[in-house]
Amino acid sequence: MSGLVDTLVTGAGGFIGGHLVQDLLRQGRTVRAVDIKPFSDWYQIRSEADNQQLDLSDLESCRAAVKGARWVYNLAADMGGMGFIENNKALCMLTVLESTHMLVAARNEQVERFFYSSSACVYAADKQTDTQVTALKESDAYPAMAEDGYGWEKLFTERMCRHFAEDFGLETRVARYHNVYGPHGTYEGGREKAPAAICRKVAHAKLTGKDFIPIWGDGEQTRSFMYVDDCVLGTQIVAEGQSIEPVNVGSAELVSINELVSIVEGIADIRLKREYDLSAPQGVRGRNSDNTLIQNRYGWQPSTTLREGLEKTYAWVYDNVRKDLGE
Repeated sequence: MSGLVDTLVTGAGGFIGGHLVQDLLRQGRTVRAVDIKPFSDWYQIRSEADNQQLDLSDLESCRAAVKGARWVYNLAADMGGMGFIENNKALCMLTVLESTHMLVAARNEQVERFFYSSSACVYAADKQTDTQVTALKESDAYPAMAEDGYGWEKLFTERMCRHFAEDFGLETRVARYHNVYGPHGTYEGGREKAPAAICRKVAHAKLTGKDFIPIWGDGEQTRSFMYVDDCVLGTQIVAEGQSIEPVNVGSAELVSINELVSIVEGIADIRLKREYDLSAPQGVRGRNSDNTLIQNRYGWQPSTTLREGLEKTYAWVYDNVRKDLGE
């Protein structure tokens, strides 16, 4: 497939991007899927899409990616869980090259709509110091004190989207994702997020007969976690909406990491001793999504419960861990 396409998805070889491509194809959209990774490393790849391996830190590659597309979903980023972003701040910030070049290429190609996937890491750290955190509303990003590295790049690109809309008339939309999880994503290697990491550790213990699980921090830090199907739907709702203001796309179901572990243990029918590593990366003490704006603006918020999403995620991770162990 080449030439005109309805929709471009960048970061298509990644976790969320792969699910988004699949859903857009299901709707009958023609999709160009772009990622820097070799095709063999894509989490999902669909033959119906125009799949291309391109380095979008290069402006000419962005121009090639955007050519002929009407809509752009820009999900490309060098990122991972807390263990990755706390130890790779420069790499995270270098994503500004992809973000900026994609905006320039989209403006020049006169695309109809440009969606940017931002993150809850843009929120000010001083509003996330307590486990019983007040849910974060969109205005809490300012005065700015974003997550060092990754969060600052996301916040900067949000501003770029706004100014490209104001100065050049590019129709931009921004969603702030809150901790997305689900099957067909990273579950090992250092870039995985908490739900996938916990599922992997529990599955490994179940399969090997170990009776303990290592946990980063004291386990009392809190988060909300959004299932990937909700993320894909919310992404399209925001992209198709009429406001350029960033909006939260995240679950409002706040849990501690200890509670997360207990849910996965229940799914796996196992109980493990917990070994806490207080020296490991932990991020902010508490973070939750205030969904007032997305409910008022679009009449929607994520609906998959954490238990429901973890059942599907654990089953997928368990199968992969079993294969890794050669069983």
